[in-house]
Amino acid sequence: MKKIFLVLGLSAGTLFAYNAKASGTLVADTAKAAPAPTPDPPLVFSGSVDTYYKYDFSGHSNIPTSFASDQNSISIGMIDLGLKKTVGNASFVGEMSFGPRNDQSIPTSGYHIQNLYVNYAVTSKFSLTMGYMSTFIGYEVISPAANFNYSTSYLFTNGPFQNAGFKATYAFSDKVSLMAGIFNDSWNAYTSNGRVNNFGAQLTVTPVKNWTAYINLITGSSKGTEIDLTTAYQITDAFKLGLNAADFSASNGLTGGFTGVALYPQLAVSKVVTLGLRGEYFKDKSGTYGAFSESGYTNIFGPAPGEDVKAITFTMNIKAGPLTVIPEFRLDSSSQSDMFTDSSHTPTKTASQILLAAVYGF
Repeated sequence: MKKIFLVLGLSAGTLFAYNAKASGTLVADTAKAAPAPTPDPPLVFSGSVDTYYKYDFSGHSNIPTSFASDQNSISIGMIDLGLKKTVGNASFVGEMSFGPRNDQSIPTSGYHIQNLYVNYAVTSKFSLTMGYMSTFIGYEVISPAANFNYSTSYLFTNGPFQNAGFKATYAFSDKVSLMAGIFNDSWNAYTSNGRVNNFGAQLTVTPVKNWTAYINLITGSSKGTEIDLTTAYQITDAFKLGLNAADFSASNGLTGGFTGVALYPQLAVSKVVTLGLRGEYFKDKSGTYGAFSESGYTNIFGPAPGEDVKAITFTMNIKAGPLTVIPEFRLDSSSQSDMFTDSSHTPTKTASQILLAAVYGF
């Protein structure tokens, strides 16, 4: 009898152990088969800081383009902080900056937002964007980390810096895309003067690898119409050629505007040193046009009505990881002798300056 109970007990224990093992295997297999949740992409953080020294050979600030205006001084540009995140088809970009370069690029005193917009990719080819955005006009930008030259052109200074609006972008192919949108009447301001009456468009064309061209338009009854061509071609690994040409005509009862062209050849002579030149021709159309600010129209930055200026800037970029050291020499020449002044503050046709900047991008 004991043998019978022993056999039955062993049989029951074996059956229980088998069932427990089978059950555990089933649970493990089920858990293994369940897909793991996909984590959201990380928040992307980027930015830059910059500092510079500039000396104008007249002994005082003389060249009326944006930024780097301090004379014979070791000065700061700005600290620029950017955030970007994409989850699914939705994304946002936020960018803030602090310092003199920020204050000169935003007309609203005490404000620090350079970019603040949201984007939704309706399809892989079609997207919608709304908010306050760096302008699509021109070759140069506010952040020194994205420019080769540290000083800026007359075309950059007189065009928009930012535009607030709503735009749609459609990619017909990997070579052609079109953006069209509506924008506030005010350039460089978060809010309009009660009107959303500017229309903007950008046709992007990539004819061959490493060559992209942008044909840009912004027009509105309160400001005027600017047509802009921006293009860059990495012709070889060492040689790049950029070009910016623009024409602006004022509206709202005002006459005049500006027209100009700038050429940007760059040659990498080593892995850490690149030489570049910016040659610019800029002409103020005869009239009463002025650059726009929140309070209205002010004098244009540059030559007087009907006057033109030619500017040549020699720039070197020396790379040390995320740090770029930028020595620069600039010579400007106007068609009339009332744009610049010499060391005795006598009107002259020419102005020149040297500059040394350091830009750290992260």
